[in-house]
Amino acid sequence: MADYILGIESSCDETAAAVVRDGRKLCSNIIRSSAPIHEKYGGVVPEIASRSHLEAIVPVVAEALSEAGISFSDLSAVGVCTGPGLLGSLLVGVSAAKMLAFASEKPLISVHHLAAHIAANYLVAPELEPPFLALVVSGAHSHIVAVDSYTNFRILARTRDDAPGEAYDKISREMGLAYPGGPKLDKLAREGNTEALELPQSSFQDSLDFSFSGIKTASLNALNKAKQMSRRRQCTREQILSNKDLAASFQSAVVSVLISHLELALDQGSWEKLAIAGGVSANSHLREEAEALAERRGLNLYLPPLNLCTDNAAMTAAQAYYQFRDKDFAPLNQNATANWELGQSFPKTRKRL
Repeated sequence: MADYILGIESSCDETAAAVVRDGRKLCSNIIRSSAPIHEKYGGVVPEIASRSHLEAIVPVVAEALSEAGISFSDLSAVGVCTGPGLLGSLLVGVSAAKMLAFASEKPLISVHHLAAHIAANYLVAPELEPPFLALVVSGAHSHIVAVDSYTNFRILARTRDDAPGEAYDKISREMGLAYPGGPKLDKLAREGNTEALELPQSSFQDSLDFSFSGIKTASLNALNKAKQMSRRRQCTREQILSNKDLAASFQSAVVSVLISHLELALDQGSWEKLAIAGGVSANSHLREEAEALAERRGLNLYLPPLNLCTDNAAMTAAQAYYQFRDKDFAPLNQNATANWELGQSFPKTRKRL
């Protein structure tokens, strides 16, 4: 008998619901983004995101079930992203999932956002099974993860400051690119000179951890210096430092750090499979360099399609299926959390004094 899982995702500015069968078959994947509203502010405004989720969550869930051609009675469980993310946004999805699980008498499953990103690969690669190594790069996270099983994860490296997505957003905003700036910066970089700027690439002794603050700060300093020089010379900043060259140099440095640390992680184990996941995995240069790395090392590489790189509920439903198999059910008083370490138990609610 097939198991249909309804997934709900609301960790940032996308309100999403999806139905996945047996963890691998995508039956529906509905996403409603509030990004156009946030564009004029240059980034996600948490209060606006939360209100947008409230407006969209019911019709999005209804559409996901309708497109999948099933009803609540056909579901085996309801999976929902409970963290990490924007707390107000998460609470909308979690509240909806708890209501649906209670009303339909189905198990509720609490899904970690990064575990879900990794699980996006299962939807397009039926042959992919743990163990494998994963690089997860997103707006707020940068991790190298050993995926020992569908529900067991070990973090081998993480960022100690900025995540790549955060750095992309900051640089693109200072360049004058509209939100979301990451895809626009990626496009510009393909036409620029990667050696226009010499940017620092930090590393730590005896650690695979990342640091991107140096690259971000050096890029901003170069941009500000170019602005000052343009005023003195009475020319445009683009004549001193073009957006194309800045984007190319910045992107090359970020991807170089990711790939070099990933290669070091591969040296520490006998990995045969590598998966890339997270919103930044849509970046064209990262995908090219990951493909080159896999070819050098003789690895099987797994890259989700672009529509499954950014936040979606299909990945949540896919991960929830494997937790459903383990009977890893959440209570109906399940909370959401802005901070939750992958591989650890859900944080306990602090008792009030």
